[in-house]
This record gives sequence, C-alpha cells and structure tokens, in this order.
Amino acid sequence: MTVYKTALAGISALGLACSILPALAQEQGLNEPFQKSFKEALAGKTVAYVPVAMNFDLTEGWYAGLKKELEPYGVKFEIRDPNWNTNAGAQAVTSLISEKPAVMVIHNPDVQTYAKLLQRAENEGIYVIQINMGSAYRSSAFVGANWIDIGEKDTEAVVKACQGKSNKIAIMQGALSAAASAYTLRGVENVLAKHPEIKVVSSQAADWDAAKAKAIAQTVLKQNPDLCGIVGFWDGMDIGTAAAVKEAGLTGKVFVATSGGGERKGSCELVKNGSFDLDLSYDVPTQAQQMAGTIKWLISSGVKAGSVKGSEYTTLIPITKDNADSQTACWNLSDLKK
Repeated sequence: MTVYKTALAGISALGLACSILPALAQEQGLNEPFQKSFKEALAGKTVAYVPVAMNFDLTEGWYAGLKKELEPYGVKFEIRDPNWNTNAGAQAVTSLISEKPAVMVIHNPDVQTYAKLLQRAENEGIYVIQINMGSAYRSSAFVGANWIDIGEKDTEAVVKACQGKSNKIAIMQGALSAAASAYTLRGVENVLAKHPEIKVVSSQAADWDAAKAKAIAQTVLKQNPDLCGIVGFWDGMDIGTAAAVKEAGLTGKVFVATSGGGERKGSCELVKNGSFDLDLSYDVPTQAQQMAGTIKWLISSGVKAGSVKGSEYTTLIPITKDNADSQTACWNLSDLKK
C-alpha cells in the first residue's frame, strides 16, 4: 500500500509539472542570448568583392552564393571588376582600403601583386578572405582548392589512361605567376617523378585563355599524333584544349583531365559529351557557403583583423561520365541566384 501511494503521488506530481511547463514555455520561453548581437554585428556591414573578372561560372557563382547567404542579415555588397587587368585590380584594392569595408573577398591574379596591399588592409582593420588563388600574404582566411592535390589527381588519371600507349603527355598550364598554376604544376611533378616512363612533350602556359590553349594543343597534336593524355589546369581554358583534340579526331583517344567549379552548363556538359574525361570540381556553391560562414564568424566574433589566420581547403568532386548528371556533382548558377 505504501508503495502504491508513493507511486500515485509521483504520478500526480509529474502530471502537475507537465501541465505547468507548457504554460511557462508559452509565457516566457528562453531568450537565446547571442543571436541579437550577431544580427547587430552584421547589419549594415559592407563586403567588397574583387575577382579577377566576372562573367564566368566561378566568380559569378561565388558572388551569387555570398549574396544569398549574407544579404538577409543586412550585409551590403560592392563589386570591383578588373576584367583580367591586374593593374586595375590593384587600384581597386587600394581604393577599397581607404573606403574601409568590413571584409574584402579577393581573387588574386598572382601571388605577389596584391600581397602587400592585403597586409595593409588587415592592418587597417579590414578582414581579408582570399578565394582559390591566394597571394604570398596569409590573411584571415583562405577558402579554395588544394592545387597540389588537383595536380596529383589529374596526372595520376592521365598516367593510368596512358598505360599500354605512347606514354606521351602534354601539360596545359594557366598563368605562370598564378598560385593555381604554380601549385598545380608542383602536384603534376610529384606524380611524374614516380613515373619515368612518361614523356612530357609539351608544357606551356595558355594564361587561362581558351583560344591560346587551342592553338597550343593544335600544334602539339600535329607534332605528336600519338599523344595519349593532356593535363589541363582549368576547364574554362581547356575548352580550347578539348576543341583541338576534337578537330584532330582524337576525342576518346587523348585523355583530357582538368579542373573547375563544377557548373552544370559548363563542366558537366563537357564531361557528358566526351570533351573532358575527368574534371575535378572544387564545388563553387560549397566554397561560397564556406566564405559566408567565415565572414559571419569574423564579424560577429570581433577578433582583430589579421590576428587569426586559417585555411579551408575544398573537398574535390571528381566529375566523370558516371556522375555528370548528378545533382550532387553539378550545380546551376540560376539556382544560386534564386
């Protein structure tokens, strides 16, 4: 009987608590203590964006992704488009330093031109995030591809495709002074050092220019019709590389490996139609989200610009014919702009 009474009392007390708690939750709730200061920190802040140029999938995608993530918090955007002009880019960065945005997102044309300017910007209290192509100065954050990894993976794929063939390959570099090109080349060299049977018949810089890449590839293929593979450094440039391979009637015989942002109408379509055999995607939407998250954290944390320094290397997505139709491997610029 005593046990029964004790249990009954416990049930009654539990019932009373259950009836009181919803009422308390409705009347008071819990005030999350940090969201107000977070919103206030971001509202009205300016993020300035300096790409190497607009009007291609990478830079358009980063911009659209940043706006989508940050504008709901009242963040304002300024864009300065140097349109592939390095001097104009340096002038834009210099001008922005005097205007003092909260954050600058910088896509460096090479490792040196902006380096001292970016250090100056952080000394002036501006957070600097470098995207994909970093400078010699390590700023608050770098978000981008691991180019050495890309060089190694693309070259490994080409070496494998060349087994039992001529073992002749070509390398289509970007701009020699750009981090993306210099670091990718190191990755290529790391793999070639393990494969002395591979003969590099051409290693030239096409300066990110599709027309120049096509002209170089045409010459190489005329001189080496038994070429078995090409390691390209950017799919936007390697459109020209692939066009030369197609014109020579060698699509499917010359293995073309490259890398890019993974946009459906660009990278994935070119893999589907056989222009590229492998396109390593550094997934622009994810990069934009990583940058946006870093911006939110830097501004809301109040840390001094330049006092923290870190890197966020993008997980690569190998795009082949097996997944070129996949929603997870490829993205649409139009979706980012919604």
